Amino acid sequence: MILNGKKVSLGWLLVLVALVCLSVLGLRTDFSENLFDLPGDHLWANVAWMITATIFVLMMTPGLSFFYGGMVRPKNVISTMLQSFIVMGFVSVIWVIFGFGLAFGDDIAHVIGNPFDFFMMKNVGVGNVTEAGDSSQIGLVTTTIPLALFALFQMKFAIITPSLITGAFAERVHFSGYLLFMVLWTVVVYCPLAHCTWHPDGLFGMMHVHDYAGGIVVHAASGIAALAGAMFLGRRRQVKGESTKPANVPFVLLGAALLWLGWFGFNGGSSLAADGIAVSAFLNTNTAAATAMVAWIALDAVRGHKPSAMGAAVGAVVGLVAITPCAGWVTAGQSIFIALFITVCCNMAVAWKGYSNLLDDALDVFPTHGLGGIIGTVLTGVFAYDFFARTDPDMISRGEFFWNHILVLAMVFGYTFIMSYGLYWLTDKIIPMRVSGWNERVGLDSSQHGEEYGNEAALELPSESDWFRGVEEN
Repeated sequence: MILNGKKVSLGWLLVLVALVCLSVLGLRTDFSENLFDLPGDHLWANVAWMITATIFVLMMTPGLSFFYGGMVRPKNVISTMLQSFIVMGFVSVIWVIFGFGLAFGDDIAHVIGNPFDFFMMKNVGVGNVTEAGDSSQIGLVTTTIPLALFALFQMKFAIITPSLITGAFAERVHFSGYLLFMVLWTVVVYCPLAHCTWHPDGLFGMMHVHDYAGGIVVHAASGIAALAGAMFLGRRRQVKGESTKPANVPFVLLGAALLWLGWFGFNGGSSLAADGIAVSAFLNTNTAAATAMVAWIALDAVRGHKPSAMGAAVGAVVGLVAITPCAGWVTAGQSIFIALFITVCCNMAVAWKGYSNLLDDALDVFPTHGLGGIIGTVLTGVFAYDFFARTDPDMISRGEFFWNHILVLAMVFGYTFIMSYGLYWLTDKIIPMRVSGWNERVGLDSSQHGEEYGNEAALELPSESDWFRGVEEN
């Protein structure tokens, strides 16, 4: 499309038009004053802690952008970081309009919520708080925190989950195609999984399958989607003699530090209160991250490698993933075992050359996040039973509790992989997911965004016509 003599993207024009229409529609929503009248008997400590935890969780996405951005080649740093950063905009808007309703609205068949319950945050405010056992509230029953705060907290989980997927297809995905896929994936995969797991009437909860802070919904789901993406998009094109070293290892350390700090809100906040479970989750989160970092370095050293900053950063993140499914329900001693066991598994998976020869999962998303979330959920079925058995008179047997976690993991793997692969295929038919050979050669920073990182701006690259001529000659 040509406008004022310049080529204009029709897709981005439609996005802008959609935002304009939504902003006009938003003007017609009613202001219900009672939704913002905080009850006098409200637990202010819970509100203060959950606001803090929500901020921490949002900080994890910029942290992830540094973590991933430092790992890729210099010509793809900006594009990789932006793929995580941009999600904060798109998913936030989706969540406000209908995403929160899909995940936590009135239950439909135990697998999805009614998107119209909370359309444009209707019926979501500060004052609509319910106490335990009061089921009069639309959709979700919350205790001691406002529904608006719960919606914001859950929004940050919805933001970081598709961001995790990007590491698998780094350095070769078309930006517009990625955005379309990410929007579709959030609606079709993330919201149903969140509903099944965390809604009071969700399918997994009815099976006594528990996910404290996202072992299934966040890490297993994103890892499985990453596996499907690596399979669908194929391997990166390698230019002979081109360095594949990470662009900025200090970025990786900074990202890991931000993730570690933000994870205290991720896990500590998932108790939804300033209580003993939050403190336990806080302790176990730090213990698991520390254990995994030391273990990862030691495992690398045993194989003859020097202790590296990359190893320390990856190890810490693996430990954080490992403890997420059960952080508030296990002891500190159990968190050490869980972190060590999963770190050994993930380290072996990353080191397995057959995996890298089979698939180009650029930043090892499935061997770390995917495998860590899956094994962590299995161990939740082992260690979390005692916590629930103490308080639930209708608790199932220990064996059934364990095998239900295995069954749900199989269901999640099948659903997430099939739907993710289908969404890659569908997106590719609308907007090509894979960039051209030329775009990949010059790097996505320049070809997709017209920006350069560091010394990449000074590199002399062949023109597109010269590059294609060289390909034909070879």
